[in-house]
Amino acid sequence: MSSSQRNFKAKPYRCFECSKRFSRPNALTQHTDRVHVVPLALRRLQAEDNAKANQPPEVARGTPSSTNSPPAPALETSPSRSPIITPPRTPDNQHQRQSPGQRNRPSPRSPIFSPRRTAAQDQAFKPATRIEYHPLLDGSPCDAEGYDYHGLPPRVSGQDEEDSSAACYPFSTPTEFEFADFIYLKTEMSASNIDELSQLLAELYPDKEPTFADHRELYALIDSIPEGSIAWDSFSITYDGEKPTDTPIPPWVTQSFEVWFRDPLKVLENQIANPDFNGKIDYAPKRVFRNGKRQYGDLKSGNWAWRQADILGKNEDNHGAMFASVVLGSDKTTVSVATGQNDFYPLYASLGNVHNSVRRSHQNAVALVGFLAIPKTGQDYADDPKFRKFRRQLFHTSLKHILSSLEPYMETPRVTKCSDGHFRRVIYGIGPYIADYPEQALLACIVQGWCPKCTAPADNLDDAALHHKHVYRSHQHTDDVCTPFSLREVWDDWGIVGDIIPFTAYFPRADIHELISPDLLHQLIKGTFKDHLLDWIVQYINDNHSKADAKRILADIDRRIAVTPPFPGLRRFYEGRGFKQWTGDDSKGLMKVLLPAIAGHVPDKMVETVRIFLEFAYLVRRSVITEDDLRHLDTLIDLFHQSREIFRDVGVREDGFSLPRQHSMVHYRHLIQEFGAPNGLCSSITESKHIKAVKRPYRRSSRNKPLGQMLVTNQRTDKILAMRVKLRQRFQQRATRLPQIPASPSIPPPVPTDPGNEGVDSDAVDEPASMGEIKLAKRAVPRRARNVFDVAHETNQPQLPDRVRQYLYNFMTNGTSQSSQEIDLDVCPDISNLKIHTYPSARAVFFAPSDISGIEGMRAERIRAVEKWQGDRPRYDCVFIGNSDEPGFRGYLIARVFLFFDFKWQQKVHPCALVQWYSTFGDEPCPETGMWLVQPDFIRGGQPSLDVIHLDSIFRAAHLIGYSGKHFIPLQGFDYTQSLDYFKTFYVNKYADHHAHEIAS
Repeated sequence: MSSSQRNFKAKPYRCFECSKRFSRPNALTQHTDRVHVVPLALRRLQAEDNAKANQPPEVARGTPSSTNSPPAPALETSPSRSPIITPPRTPDNQHQRQSPGQRNRPSPRSPIFSPRRTAAQDQAFKPATRIEYHPLLDGSPCDAEGYDYHGLPPRVSGQDEEDSSAACYPFSTPTEFEFADFIYLKTEMSASNIDELSQLLAELYPDKEPTFADHRELYALIDSIPEGSIAWDSFSITYDGEKPTDTPIPPWVTQSFEVWFRDPLKVLENQIANPDFNGKIDYAPKRVFRNGKRQYGDLKSGNWAWRQADILGKNEDNHGAMFASVVLGSDKTTVSVATGQNDFYPLYASLGNVHNSVRRSHQNAVALVGFLAIPKTGQDYADDPKFRKFRRQLFHTSLKHILSSLEPYMETPRVTKCSDGHFRRVIYGIGPYIADYPEQALLACIVQGWCPKCTAPADNLDDAALHHKHVYRSHQHTDDVCTPFSLREVWDDWGIVGDIIPFTAYFPRADIHELISPDLLHQLIKGTFKDHLLDWIVQYINDNHSKADAKRILADIDRRIAVTPPFPGLRRFYEGRGFKQWTGDDSKGLMKVLLPAIAGHVPDKMVETVRIFLEFAYLVRRSVITEDDLRHLDTLIDLFHQSREIFRDVGVREDGFSLPRQHSMVHYRHLIQEFGAPNGLCSSITESKHIKAVKRPYRRSSRNKPLGQMLVTNQRTDKILAMRVKLRQRFQQRATRLPQIPASPSIPPPVPTDPGNEGVDSDAVDEPASMGEIKLAKRAVPRRARNVFDVAHETNQPQLPDRVRQYLYNFMTNGTSQSSQEIDLDVCPDISNLKIHTYPSARAVFFAPSDISGIEGMRAERIRAVEKWQGDRPRYDCVFIGNSDEPGFRGYLIARVFLFFDFKWQQKVHPCALVQWYSTFGDEPCPETGMWLVQPDFIRGGQPSLDVIHLDSIFRAAHLIGYSGKHFIPLQGFDYTQSLDYFKTFYVNKYADHHAHEIAS
């Protein structure tokens, strides 16, 4: 073995909660206590106090942006750079910039410098909420026979008594199962590669019996897993209407259409009993109040679930039962451009009782329950009214048949085991349906162009004068209209397809018009933003400028987008918005950076229109929506309808704004009150499920009649996931010793070429809900000097030693000075022998449930300060620094981090950051963009105003976008990694993510 190689050392201790491995038992214990036990304890405490809520503390809440702000400043360059864009600052704007002294700098002994993850802070983090549960259908536990307990129900043991070998059946050990899981599910290894791997393992370890001999034996083992076994079934539907006699019979008339499905009752019972959902299921409808005001979050916090319980509660036999709603979703998807069967029609089901965070995080809370038929015909019969009617009725008949197993238990309870181990009497009901607009029109049996929720006419959807005359659609309204009028009349005058019976008509308490849920992805992001506002802006530029000027303006907008500084989780547009195929992620990413790009190139009223829409879209995307937010939504809708008239005035929308997806905004207030926060019912959830349930299984198939192979793949996947849950419950909080792997030569670890590229920039983390924390990277920058003066020379930061001395003086004197730069260096301690470690980044963890986050709403992001990032590019990120308890942006300062480091002083380790301060321009945000403006601070000689601050004062990363105004970005010599150096004035981008929108407003 060469000296560069190391012996492999197995990590024998495994956490069965998250499958992480550790070398020492105490490391496993610390991990379990911190990540898994603490969340359970917090949930238990919150449940006892009836105080669990998904809202961050008041200090993190945003306030509506004011429209009274100073004129936007001109763009300048940093004094340390040669000028590229050099319009002078006007005297009117110069006095409006706040000097560094106007906003107090945090001192190192202020509260924000204390450790942010304390028990007192976590306790104070819990909002003072009151939860009112339904008094009749309260989900009371019962015994296995359905009888109520007299007194308290018995305590349920969380551990199974079976031995390890029985728990792992059909595998011998947990490691054998993990090996099969790794091969089949995590790496999706092909059958031929599995056979080759089996042969290699047999040759490497001839004395050990292999777990499986080939892929057939592996598949047989997976198929033998008893958990998660829900068989696929099918039925066929054929046309039974009147057939033509004098013409050739169309092929679709005699064709049989096959539908594959799984019993939704068994699927929902598996979700109800899933131990992973313990503490994340609402067993009763609830009303959440904070400070006396109603809040809407999970589905069970809305009025619809409470109203359903009121209806069921009229029957005394249902008292104490649990109301379980099934959330459905369907959407066609294409998996390949190749010939053959490449489009599928999956149907998904989810238990409406699980919290929105669980459904969004895809913790097995969304299950594939069927593949609907896609009837096709030739061009000769595509427009045949009989074929269109058959296609619609086929859809509704299929749903009716698939859901038929639930119907007996929609009025009579069924005893079911729940995730907490108790039994409850469960009554099912059809819940909200997730679908895009074409699917909504099909579900509601309406004509394309009409609203599926109300009777507003298709040619005048948003006429305010007629809005009070519109009524919500319902089965009863459809029957009342169809009875006296002909099918043609109800089609033309009411937009109703009168000869189709919706599937909800066959189930109690179900009305499809009531159950259509809001769809953030297709109605707001892809619809109103991308297909409407963005296209209208491009059309305005092309219509109101010469061809050359329009091309120049659009190219500059693309350059502004391309030079946007990097930010954790931000999609990068290297060529601007000019790409051929749009995805939902593209639209979401462009929403975050569009406003600064168009400001100055289009009328201010257009910029304001986009800003108002973004305010609406970000507000309805929050995980908790309050009564105050609902009133603000009403204001935003009125302002949006007024401001969008600019597009009619300039001739872009001469035909008006009767657009169903845009019209849906007027229904969001009502739908939020009915079903809670829309982010738990968005079609992005089902589209993400397409990848796991349809596209990956298709790629693993032979492409020859792939559906059958895809069904088998999905069934095996469900078995593996169910086995994972079982083993986690069986071995959780146990330091299970794994078999040692014999030491063997291993390849040397790769030398990191980029110390700052440590993992992903942002990610969801399963940590307990708290104020959060920030930590330096795990490894220091290699091969860097340790002496503080040598580090200052290597990093080209000559102010570093002086700022460290002033920081230490401030620390030793309990932070008596508000600005460390005011401290006389003669009174500061000597640090000539101080040794420091420098780090490429820091990891901030904070509560952001409205973004991609863990079950408890925690999110992590990487803040970088490196000389070379992704090759040779420097990256020095900006941050929010807590300054006061004022709401919104007024409670924060902006700074740019140039160095992360720590050192030991007086037996205490000080994690610190060297930052440059930014001062706010004006007292209000920009009226057009709604974003605050800041400028970097400089001291004598044009040097940046730097300070050393304690790491705990940093809250999270901040995203700044350069202000361009009416100036054009240079064609050459301007890179996105240099934006923070070339611009002098910046927008604080509150649209970078939803958490930033709350704190930077």
